[in-house]
Amino acid sequence: MSKVINRLLTFFVGLPLVVLVVCFTPLHHILLHITIIAFSCLASCEIYNLLAKNLPMQKKSIVVGLSMLIPLATYVCALLKLDFVLSTLFFIASFMVLLVMEVFYPNPKNPEDPFADSNKKLVGSLFVLVYGGYLISFISRMTVLEHSTEFIVLFLVMIFLCDSAAWFFGVLFGKGSRGYVKASPNKSIAGFVGGILASIASGILCTFIWPQVFTGPLWRIVLLGLVVSISAILGDLAESVFKRSAKEKDSGNMIPGRGGVLDSIDSILMAAPLFYFVITMLFTDL
Repeated sequence: MSKVINRLLTFFVGLPLVVLVVCFTPLHHILLHITIIAFSCLASCEIYNLLAKNLPMQKKSIVVGLSMLIPLATYVCALLKLDFVLSTLFFIASFMVLLVMEVFYPNPKNPEDPFADSNKKLVGSLFVLVYGGYLISFISRMTVLEHSTEFIVLFLVMIFLCDSAAWFFGVLFGKGSRGYVKASPNKSIAGFVGGILASIASGILCTFIWPQVFTGPLWRIVLLGLVVSISAILGDLAESVFKRSAKEKDSGNMIPGRGGVLDSIDSILMAAPLFYFVITMLFTDL
């Protein structure tokens, strides 16, 4: 029963609140950017903690701080109408900072071989930058598009409906199709199919709500729904791998009843870049 309540609260309370934040458009959706930066910080902390269960890591405050600055740099690009290549350059510069740290400040606890863990530390830190900072910045990039509000709302609705429908179809029809994915054996093929169909259906519905935005043949929106739903499902399953490897049930305890921030936005992180690229190719003039 608690899972049902959590799902209902997410859909009827959480989703409308997020949509309200998206619809606040001054300064290129400043409230949304503040939310993105905050979630980037929290998500980076959680993935850092998960990786630290298995890997030696560089200093947490520096790694998480650099990760959080990536969506901040993306917002500055959006606000000042700068090319987003500067955001990518900032990502590269952040990794260079981590390289410099490892070159000049190796492990003082192992003076005989201070670079023994350097490769592992750099791999872990780079993953935090990408997963906690870079992926989410693609939502920030959407805010400069002509129909930014409609695009972002559709993206979030696709993600929420994919997640909710996957759970609903899994409960109703998934008993005989579970256990195929070792990372999350309770997930079912029926649930995956339900999530994909719900994401596509929400896209088709939006072509009637905003026909001036989602133009062209129907296959475009179907393709968009397919790409978003599959990437969202993979994002959810990938986070299950991280938690299983770290032997943790949840990524954190920030959100009562749902676990950590990553447990709620793992699908968003994986799907955001693909959604951005598809809409810019099929529905904009960029």
